[in-house]
Amino acid sequence: MPEYKHFPLADTAEGLTEADIIAWQVKPGDTVTVNQIVVEVETAKAAVELPIPWAGVVTELLVEPGQTVEVGAPILTIDVDPGGKAAPAPTTATTAPAAEEPAEEEMKPLVGYGSKAVVTQRRARKGAAAPAPVAAAPAPVAVAPAPAKPKGGYVPLAKPPVRKLAKDLGVDLHALTGTADGGVITRDDVHAAANGSAAPAVSPSTVDSGYDPATRERRVPIKGVRKATAAAMVQSAYTAPHVTEFLTIDVTPMMEFREKLKKSREFAGVKVTPLTFAAKAVCLAAKRTPDVNAVWDEAAQEIVYKDYVHLGIAAATPRGLVVPKVRDADAMSLKELAIALTELTDVAREGKTTPAAMLGGTITITNVGVFGVDTGTPIINPGESAILCLGAIKDTPWVVDGEIKVRKVLQLSLSFDHRVVDGQQGSEFLADVGALLADPAVAITY
Repeated sequence: MPEYKHFPLADTAEGLTEADIIAWQVKPGDTVTVNQIVVEVETAKAAVELPIPWAGVVTELLVEPGQTVEVGAPILTIDVDPGGKAAPAPTTATTAPAAEEPAEEEMKPLVGYGSKAVVTQRRARKGAAAPAPVAAAPAPVAVAPAPAKPKGGYVPLAKPPVRKLAKDLGVDLHALTGTADGGVITRDDVHAAANGSAAPAVSPSTVDSGYDPATRERRVPIKGVRKATAAAMVQSAYTAPHVTEFLTIDVTPMMEFREKLKKSREFAGVKVTPLTFAAKAVCLAAKRTPDVNAVWDEAAQEIVYKDYVHLGIAAATPRGLVVPKVRDADAMSLKELAIALTELTDVAREGKTTPAAMLGGTITITNVGVFGVDTGTPIINPGESAILCLGAIKDTPWVVDGEIKVRKVLQLSLSFDHRVVDGQQGSEFLADVGALLADPAVAITY
């Protein structure tokens, strides 16, 4: 007999309560294997691909792309015993026999993260009354089959009844412009298309943006990474008393040393950037000024000093700002840091940073210089006490031995939590970072 299980939205990182469904990788009728990726979701921290812990046949997709779902809510139904055969329904009975008792089973942990318990139940035999809903997992609602592989990665936003109507009328949802909030396609949109009076389609990016041609405005729901970033920045700005200091330095020796490394056999194929030198400088300077690598624990009324550096790197991605960490960056050589930073930023730009990779940082670097900006006053990440900002390296008139010369000049800024770091410690740390970037040879004296 077929056995149906509900696949719930798992908590992919500590403290998550909800996620947005980005795209399904399967559709009803597909056969799946254990740990096969079935759906991509966007949490408050990152985009995550979720594997399913069972093998079987997908029977229902319970949510549509674009929907926000609470952790623990069922999102998919799977038949884990597709070869089973239901007993034939009686043809003369006037009352349906009693439904089978639902069986409970805890879902096995998925690869890479834990999961909550989920209740499963066997579907009643033909002619039987439907089993009563179980409190721990609501019975699934019927939805229309998921569309085939999205065209160009774009998934049109429409509710299941609208999708069914479009299918019945032979209307391609990809060719429609949704008129409801957020670009959602309505019944009227489908009927208009069927009658040949639909509005011309616009690009998927315009539909997704919630653009309203009448007002020439667009509205985008605040969710996912953007929502989490906003909450974290507000918390930090109104909790930690920020102080920002600035330092302008001549980094010509650093840039010359970089060119030497690029030509060396040891660094062949390794991408060495100013960020690489800054990362090494921060790790060295933090050892001399441990206050910047500490954190204020309000609940315990303690300052926690970290004997390690989990270095956060602020990265701009299509989904917003993320800050993945280089674990134990202080134990790495310059070459190891260069490789780790390249891998970290590549993964972040692809939107593949895992939630776990963004937890537990101790100090952060943000590089606004890649945008040609001189400097900034960055906001400290919650759970940390300092953030260093790198500006653009520019050819600038500079006094060298009493003469004005054109040099490679960089502006640094350091924001720190004044509850943990006094002006003296903040200034000493910034001066140390500046000295190391102005002349990398200074590192041998640390």
